[in-house]
Amino acid sequence: MELTGQRAKCVALLLLAAVCVQGDFVEPPQPHTSLRSFAESQTRLPCHYQVGEGQKVVQVTWHKELPDGSKDQIITAHFMDGHTEFGRYSGRVRFESGSPTVNSALLIPSTEESDEGSYTCHISTFPNGNFERRITLTVWILPISSLEPVILVEGQSFGVAASCRAVGRPPPRLSWDTDLPGQSQNRTNEGGSVSSYYSLHPLRSMNGKKLDCLVWHPGLQQPRRLSNSLVVQYPPDATISAGTGDWFVGLEKAELVCNSGGHPKPQNVTWTRKGGALPDGTSVVGGKLIFGRALRLNDSGVYECVVKNNVGVGKTDYTLTVTETSQRKGESNMDNLMLIIIGAAAGTLVLILVMVVLLVNRHHRRKNKKLEMELSEKTEEIQSFSRQASFRRLNSVSTDPRVQPEDYALLRVDSRMKNSEISLERPSYKGSQSTLGGKWGPPGGVEVDELGRPVVWHDSRESRRGAEMDGEKEERRRRVESYLKSSNMSLDSGLPSSLVPLKAQQDEGVGPRDPELGHLREGDSPRGESGAEGHEDDEDSSSYQISEALTNHFYYSNGILRPRPHSNAILLHPRGQVI
Repeated sequence: MELTGQRAKCVALLLLAAVCVQGDFVEPPQPHTSLRSFAESQTRLPCHYQVGEGQKVVQVTWHKELPDGSKDQIITAHFMDGHTEFGRYSGRVRFESGSPTVNSALLIPSTEESDEGSYTCHISTFPNGNFERRITLTVWILPISSLEPVILVEGQSFGVAASCRAVGRPPPRLSWDTDLPGQSQNRTNEGGSVSSYYSLHPLRSMNGKKLDCLVWHPGLQQPRRLSNSLVVQYPPDATISAGTGDWFVGLEKAELVCNSGGHPKPQNVTWTRKGGALPDGTSVVGGKLIFGRALRLNDSGVYECVVKNNVGVGKTDYTLTVTETSQRKGESNMDNLMLIIIGAAAGTLVLILVMVVLLVNRHHRRKNKKLEMELSEKTEEIQSFSRQASFRRLNSVSTDPRVQPEDYALLRVDSRMKNSEISLERPSYKGSQSTLGGKWGPPGGVEVDELGRPVVWHDSRESRRGAEMDGEKEERRRRVESYLKSSNMSLDSGLPSSLVPLKAQQDEGVGPRDPELGHLREGDSPRGESGAEGHEDDEDSSSYQISEALTNHFYYSNGILRPRPHSNAILLHPRGQVI
């Protein structure tokens, strides 16, 4: 029992060692492999066994399985005796490598359809025994195709226009690429050949159209195209064209051209003249009838052109009428007349356009001038309004109770004019241009004003000019007095009562006072016997009050009456007005 157990252990160890040193196939890796090849091309059947440690390939043999199940030996190679080919495979097969025991791949240089089947690669090794790989080979035959066109004639019945055939393994598939209306019919024959037929009604418009056959096969990356153009024959159509329509006596190089269609193109062209032979001096060159001389009246007639092809005949005629004179002269005159009419119409149109442009331009100029005049009038009106407003501002009396420095200047001038009055009514001494006198001075002395300046009296023309100026100054003085009256200044504002306007004092009961009567000139008569002295006293008192107020509250500087500074004064204007 112990011995039996030891033997079992030894067998197991041997098997394990055999597995460790056993080799394996590099290709094909699978025991059964399928391959595909094409007829008339080289086929490679792979077989490569990688030996393990301590192994050695002794012999390699390729077999082919027959339909009855038996095996046909193809080729063998021994590590010492070399390789041997058998039977019908001799000269048709060979090993890929010079060392068949190392790389046992088999090559078939020119594959045939009969080479399709199952092949076995048998490897004999020492000491591990035999190993095999099975390969199934499929042989494809690329299609062999052809296209046969059919020549059709216009007017035939529905029939085959082209036929396409192809042979291959596996059988190919056929189709048509065309825009022609028709039908296709496919047939499959024995041996892997297929056929396709395309049928239609032939028309002359179909001649030359595309009718291609496409062959589809798994061995082709894209379908094989068999190009074809449909052929439809039809009889010619003859037409005659002339180089001119004006046939007249003396015309040189006249000719008629016969144009013929049809398929195939006609090669025979015949010219005839109805009622007789062709005129002398004419010749036929190709499809042309040429008159080699000048035309005559007797060349008139009906000319006929006849063309033929293998399908039919075409003919046509042309009536030639020769006139004594050319019609182009009349047409030329008409053309000239039409050109003149067209030119005149164009000139008239241009003139109308120019007039329209001028009228529009004139209208715009008038409109612009009118707008400029209106704008000028508006500008002058605005400027007039501005000047009037300026005059109103200058002539208007401000409601500001504060007296402006210019008004003080007017007061100064009016005060002076009050005491020195130029008048044409004052009598002047004969033989002298001016006299000096003073009311308050000694009799016969020089008359002075309230400021102590002498009063000058002028007569004659200068006196009248002075009277006019005095009238203007009187108007200015009255405006100042009106301003002082309308102001809201009173005795309560801090000014002395002498600065209150005279008319205001009259309203208070002082009585009317005329500032121009401050100084009576010599020869002036009193206005009333009973009130003459009273008036003089009132005038003296008013003048004295005004003079005292001006002296206490104002001073002269450069001929301008300016307010005196005061500790209780309030600055109202940057120009120095104070209250």
